Amino acid sequence: MSFRPPLVAALALLCIGLCIGWTQRQTEPDVLPAPPPAPPSALPFQALQPLPPTPALPPERVALGERLFHEKRLSHDDSLSCASCHDLAHGGADARRVSLGVRGQPGQRNAPTVFNASLNFVQFWDGRAASLREQAAGPVHNPVEMASNWPEVLAKLSADAGYLQAFADVYGGPPTAERIVDALASFEETLLTPDSPLDRHLRGEPDALDARQRAGMQRFIELGCASCHQGVGLGGNMFQRFGVMEAPPPEAARDSGRQAVTGRESDRGVFKVPGLRNVALTAPYFHDASAATLDEAVRTMARVQLGHDLTAQDVELIVAFLQSLTGRWRGQALQ
Repeated sequence: MSFRPPLVAALALLCIGLCIGWTQRQTEPDVLPAPPPAPPSALPFQALQPLPPTPALPPERVALGERLFHEKRLSHDDSLSCASCHDLAHGGADARRVSLGVRGQPGQRNAPTVFNASLNFVQFWDGRAASLREQAAGPVHNPVEMASNWPEVLAKLSADAGYLQAFADVYGGPPTAERIVDALASFEETLLTPDSPLDRHLRGEPDALDARQRAGMQRFIELGCASCHQGVGLGGNMFQRFGVMEAPPPEAARDSGRQAVTGRESDRGVFKVPGLRNVALTAPYFHDASAATLDEAVRTMARVQLGHDLTAQDVELIVAFLQSLTGRWRGQALQ
């Protein structure tokens, strides 16, 4: 296998180092050009990091947040909860091309998984929310999603003696918008899925990955996938244009992406790079759900982002590696 010249490899390593440092950054990041593929020696395992421990938050607050996560009274017609689009029993997503809101209205983009969302440096595909707390208010007010508002939600919850007691126990007072958002975000912060085969491998269990998965990880790194999909979430910590080396599928190109948030033409077609944790469970793929299978998603990303037409063996190995990213929640393997 041929390797890139040392200068190019060094530049690729510098790019990785900068990307990894962006996980907690809240300022407006630049869109990085796609770096060239780098040899394994230029991308040590530090580019791929195991998940941190689940934070130890007050259990009563987390329990209230979990109850609200499944509360359909957050929607105008009492038909939808957060869990309707983010099914914790099925990878934290809903397997639809786009989720359906009140009255069956279709959404604009594919719903991302809620698992490990707290690790993202911004929320939503276009990064319009800076935190989980800011994100939580979005679906409640979106006319296509829950189509409600805080006065309506508060009136419903305040009429429930159980909620009045729970909020008094946790926050010392009745439900408020700020307390609902805080409880929801607290629960979502606990939705980490550690102990995947990759996590165990990175923590020193060499046999946690089988031979095919190890080979797939090697190809994932060599081809340059880890230039954007790295860190603890294997993504979720930078923006990138969808279609660097060639135009994306036509349906994807119709979405202006981050340009609708910033108004900058340079942000047209730019999206938050999704994390790959539990990716084998969250088909279909991309913001527009244009890839129905993981094989198809791998082929498309290699071609339009990195300029590679992968062999069947490469696809098989990389998919095997991606399957090693499925973790556990509350002691049980995700499905």
